Amino acid sequence: MQATRPAADDKDWGMTVDRPLLRIGTRGSALALAQARMVRAQLIQAHPELASPDAVQIVIIRTTGDAVTDRTLAAIGGKGLFTKEIEDALIDNRIDLAVHSMKDVATWLPDGLVIDCFLEREDPRDAFFSDKADSLTALPPGSVVGTASLRRQAQILRVRPDLAIVPIRGNVDTRLAKLAAGTVDATLLATAGLKRLGLAAKITQILPPELMLPAVAQGAIGIERRADDARVADFLRPLDHAPTRIRVAAERALLATLDGSCKTPIAALAELDTAGTLRLRCLVVSPDGTVSHGTERSGAAADAEALGRDAGAELRSRAGDGFFDLPIPDAPVR
Repeated sequence: MQATRPAADDKDWGMTVDRPLLRIGTRGSALALAQARMVRAQLIQAHPELASPDAVQIVIIRTTGDAVTDRTLAAIGGKGLFTKEIEDALIDNRIDLAVHSMKDVATWLPDGLVIDCFLEREDPRDAFFSDKADSLTALPPGSVVGTASLRRQAQILRVRPDLAIVPIRGNVDTRLAKLAAGTVDATLLATAGLKRLGLAAKITQILPPELMLPAVAQGAIGIERRADDARVADFLRPLDHAPTRIRVAAERALLATLDGSCKTPIAALAELDTAGTLRLRCLVVSPDGTVSHGTERSGAAADAEALGRDAGAELRSRAGDGFFDLPIPDAPVR
């Protein structure tokens, strides 16, 4: 296979002569680009014919979540703010596949698109940063924690109602700079992204799930494609990590049952043991941390989605519909 298809194949593949074999759509942040390069490297490893310099192109697409930084994601629409424009490009055939952090992906995908390829999941836990304490529980009373995540806010206040939460957004460097400048006393980030950027050594504490249950699908990279694009599906097939796909399926089934978004503090973690048994821990918390409902499921990996739906149904019943209709604070982002 050549780096570009010959003219005789243009009609069959919808390509121009100088178009790369694969165009990867991604956001332009350092983390998003690192993840896109991971996908490109794995594609080349699986398909040596893609090793030509121009065979796999990374296309940067600016999303609403990148453009609007002065408000929280919950206040401007919730999940999908980092994916919509990329999915539009996929639907319009301007790219061939899209690389996403699965925690940012909306509960339901647009018609005609699928995510059926997942890289091996990185550490899903949250990381705590502070120069005032060596752990979240050791922060002095009244300390200010910067996070725009309602899930993190709710779980922090659940165990430390004496702390003040202020919304901050931005990439990893921006948030750590705000911490260094004294804008906040502590902040939280996803451990997976820090590891992918080579910044894990900066972490003050990796928070155990018992203290801070992760976001649904945190640490997982999903690759989206057009459902009818068999060519891209063939390229992606060797990259799919089945245990990650199973874990994400359970967590996203819970999310779908709860009709969850960034406007709802929902946390979940599915884990697979060597015997193929899946353990799913789930939690919903009011934004102020005062009310929470948790549950757990265990079963066969083949029943991952059913376990997620069943756990979601229990939490929805226990919490009541009004729990998921709480007003969302729209405080200015620092």
